[in-house]
Amino acid sequence: MERPYDLEDRTYLFAKECRLYVQKLPKTISNIEDGKQLIRSSGSVGANYIEANEKLGDKDLTFRLKIARKEAKESKYWLRLLHELNPEFLVLSENLIYEVEELRKILSTIISKTSN
Repeated sequence: MERPYDLEDRTYLFAKECRLYVQKLPKTISNIEDGKQLIRSSGSVGANYIEANEKLGDKDLTFRLKIARKEAKESKYWLRLLHELNPEFLVLSENLIYEVEELRKILSTIISKTSN
């Protein structure tokens, strides 16, 4: 799937795809709880990136970008759990894990370039 170049759009699409993934999962206790966590963290990636773009200064920009990256790492954690416990949805979860890792790398690159 072609990904948008605009990072705000890309993080929005990631959060949306995570929600669609969670909707497809069987309604077990662990899927429900892990899915809630994934929904929160995946949405926070984009929300914090948007906050970073409305920066109040260089320190605020870096701080918000680091929070977005932290939320990406957390999203990957929840995706990995759901991935292993729901093998019938491997293709969906593998694509999301790949995308969140790409987002984390992009955010890390932005952080390293803006922190200098």
